[in-house]
Amino acid sequence: MAARRKDYPTAEELRIWRDFIEATEVLRSELSSRLQHESALSSGDYAVLLALRESDGRRLRSSELAVRVGWERSRLSHQIGRMERRGLIRREECATDSRGAEVVLTPEGAEAFRNASLPHLRAVRELFVSALTPDQLTAAEQIATALRTRLAASRDT
Repeated sequence: MAARRKDYPTAEELRIWRDFIEATEVLRSELSSRLQHESALSSGDYAVLLALRESDGRRLRSSELAVRVGWERSRLSHQIGRMERRGLIRREECATDSRGAEVVLTPEGAEAFRNASLPHLRAVRELFVSALTPDQLTAAEQIATALRTRLAASRDT
């Protein structure tokens, strides 16, 4: 029976877990709401534009873009379609592989990203960075790293 109890979180661990999840959900919701209000971009739009902005030639194959934003390919496909209709991105044949396509940041998409970035970064500072001490920011980084490491290991098994 004692071994079974170790398989489950304690009441205190569950309380901390819920606090963490609920706080991050409220933070994500508020950042997304502000981004949408201030720039008419969704958080999904911003994630795709950021990944393209940071890539060589401002273009990525769909499969690589999906990895960079951490989404399933079907979710990315729907997102790309919506963004393409708004002129933020376009699809082009891959120069190195005729079977594939690349997602390319358009000038309109680059401008939308630039216009959204400063207000979004101010909101990140206000809602996240300024709420924490330097030690808490370091701890947040360590927690994020530990969680990513554990999740990556569990996917690889």
